Formats: sequence, structure tokens, C-alpha cells
Amino acid sequence: MQLSPIEVRETITKEEFKRDFLKPQKPVVIKRFIEDWPAFEKWNLDYMAEVAGDIEVPLYDDRPVDYKDGFNEPHAKMQMHEYIDLLKREPTKFRIFLWNILKEVPELQKDFSYPDFGIKLMKGLPMLFFGGEDSYTFMHYDIDLANIFHFHFHGKKQVILFDQEQNDYLYKIPHSLITREDINFADPDYNKWPALKQAKGYIADLEHGNVLYMPEGYWHYMRYITPGFSMSLRAIARNPKNLGKALYNIFVMRHFDNAMRRMKGQAWIDGKNEKAIIKTHRKLGIS
Repeated sequence: MQLSPIEVRETITKEEFKRDFLKPQKPVVIKRFIEDWPAFEKWNLDYMAEVAGDIEVPLYDDRPVDYKDGFNEPHAKMQMHEYIDLLKREPTKFRIFLWNILKEVPELQKDFSYPDFGIKLMKGLPMLFFGGEDSYTFMHYDIDLANIFHFHFHGKKQVILFDQEQNDYLYKIPHSLITREDINFADPDYNKWPALKQAKGYIADLEHGNVLYMPEGYWHYMRYITPGFSMSLRAIARNPKNLGKALYNIFVMRHFDNAMRRMKGQAWIDGKNEKAIIKTHRKLGIS
């Protein structure tokens, strides 16, 4: 893969962000944008165990998609304090994914504000993501192709991004939002996945207090170098083409895929995985 460092700014104004990143749809890491938030000082694993310890949380790991799994169906559940104890005690593949803090712990709303980046943020969807050492998300993009602002807390996380122009090289699974799940994007096997050598993307490490901007529809792979968590805020896609894709994904693709899983079972999943290789290699003339 041809990965360039994501541009880093110490801080940024609304005008600079709109001109340099929002309009051209380029990612950026902003290092010192939220130091006035109470969350900057307060939010760590111990604090989350204190304020949300008794809440049962959904957990996900890196097992392949199974036809019996529902859309975003968790693989396990435990109380938050138990999960944080696990994170601090040993490496674990379990992650928390799309955890709505307004719904689960409304008092956390007092610890942050919705920044003015020159784009309207959806205020009902602040989502938290947790992970243990060396856990990771599959390479994917979000169903709504939103503009995403990812605020990282506690520890260090590595992120790899690709724009939608790289789809031909990523072994995208048909009728889904993910690539082949057996690709290790941290150390890809180019003999097995030769198309990846042509993929042009971005890479960065995030630390406590960093903000990552991911433009509309960007593929993202995230690996927790140490235990930690992040919060994402999002804004609706502004590009009409991306907005159209988002509506298709939400109202057509997702329901079609679920229906085919029910009808064909694991054969549907296996067939899609095989087609990802065939379509990618055929497109690039790879035998």
C-alpha cells in the first residue's frame, strides 16, 4: 500500500478547516483543538468505569461475519466496569462499537461541546468506541458516508484511510461496507492480495486529545496500539452523489443483504467473499 502521513495541524480555525480540508475532502489530524473541554482532563478508562460501570455494553471482536449475525449484532455483552477491568488487565479483541453516550450516560454531554467546523453536526449521535491492545476494526466505511470527526482519548490508536477512488484495489465485498476480513491491513500479504500494492491512502497515530477528520465515505481501519477509546461526531454527506449512496445503503442495500442471508445462509457470505477477489483481480487484469 502507498500510505502518506495524514497532515497534522496543532490547531485550526473554521475558515482554515473549510478551505484546506472540508472543501477538498482531505483528512487531517488536529492535535490541540479540545483542550478547553472538561473531557480533555476527565475522560480516561477509570472515569468511564466510574460513570458507566453498571451499564451493560455490547462487545464485538474480529471473528468473520456469519450469516446468522444480524446487522451490527454484538458478539458478547458485559458491564462496563468488567470490560474496563479486562482492558487494563490484558490484551483483548473485544471492542465497543457505536455506543450512544446521550442515550446511555447523558451526563457525559456536559464534558464536551459541538465544535463549529463550518458544517452542521448531528447532535443526537455522539458515539463512543473502545478497544483493547492490538484490537482492530475491519477496513470499512460508514453506511451514511458522513463527514466524521473522531476525538481520541486515552492511549494510542493507529488509523489507515482510503477514499472511495481506491475501491478497485481494496477487495471490497459486494453488497456491504467492508473489505475482505482476512486482510491484515497492518501488515498485508501482497502475494495473496496483490491489488493492495496499488492502493493509495493515509496513515496516522492518534493520541489523547487528537481530532481526526475523515471526509465523506472514507474507508477506515483502526488498530488500538494501547487500550483506549474515542468519540465520533458526524455531519451528513454534502456531495449529492455520496448522499444518494447513503440513502441506497440504508434503505436498499442493507435490507437486500439481510434478506439474502436468510435465504441462502453461509453460501451468500462465502460467495460474496469469493466475488471480492474475482472482481478485484479481473478489474486490474490480475490472474
